[in-house]
Amino acid sequence: MSGLTLLALLASGLLGVSDFLGGVLSRRIPLMVVLLVSQVVAAIALSTRLIVEPFDPNASDAILWGVIGGAATAVGVSCLFRGLAIGTMGVVAPITSLSVAVPVIVGLAGGDPVSWLLGIGLAVAVIGTVLASGPEVRAGALEGRRNRLLSVVFAVLSALGFGLANVSVAYGSVQGVSTTLVVNMLVVLGLYLVGFSVWVHIRLRGAAARLHAGQTASPALLPVPIRARDWVGMAAIGVLGYAAQLSFALASLDGALSVVAVLASLYPVVTVLLGWKLLGERLLRIQIAGVAMVFLGVSTIAASA
Repeated sequence: MSGLTLLALLASGLLGVSDFLGGVLSRRIPLMVVLLVSQVVAAIALSTRLIVEPFDPNASDAILWGVIGGAATAVGVSCLFRGLAIGTMGVVAPITSLSVAVPVIVGLAGGDPVSWLLGIGLAVAVIGTVLASGPEVRAGALEGRRNRLLSVVFAVLSALGFGLANVSVAYGSVQGVSTTLVVNMLVVLGLYLVGFSVWVHIRLRGAAARLHAGQTASPALLPVPIRARDWVGMAAIGVLGYAAQLSFALASLDGALSVVAVLASLYPVVTVLLGWKLLGERLLRIQIAGVAMVFLGVSTIAASA
């Protein structure tokens, strides 16, 4: 097994664990808190990279791709965590693996030939997504159907965000890995700070409005106290996420983007297995078939690259 394969698969494993933790914690703790705390830890972890490769302010391409990748990462992570929090991990996670289609499409736009194998892979992946997500949308009470439908929408948005982020990190890393990752991290952190501020403002305004109307309102921003293991979990999300991004960036320097992106997109397997083993999630047979088709489609797309 080559170093390229190991790095890309390492990125998948780290992301799978990080996403599972993010989904679990977001069910108990407000999403914006999980995102902000984990990103602060990731930024601290990234500072160690600057010892190896300092930030280059003249690397204009790396900075540009870092900005684009940061915005895409913020969308991808926030949508993923929210989808995992309100939906079934065994359905949401595989849908996000469709992110691999973005680098492939970018390659086609750049002149890569279109193969019949690619068309089959895309078709199988789309059909699998419908089979896996269909029962999620239709089953259960109205509120449950609404959440499951939203979880699928968030999964698709997350796939688009991660796909664009992977392209940005790969292209920016050609000029400078550290520069790309630093700008990426700062953009994500900045967006999360804005989101956190808006969230706090909305929570406080809501409490003030209820008090003004004579209703009971708690001034606390958190519905439940954050435990010590919650802090550890959020810190782990940040460290694992940074390590995964660094592994992907280094792998993309020595390998074809499409191949590296496919190998790095296998992280939903880890998330699904953890959800099944630790949360006791169960899927219908048609959903299992759909999930298998998604992974088969992704593998076929990889073979066409």
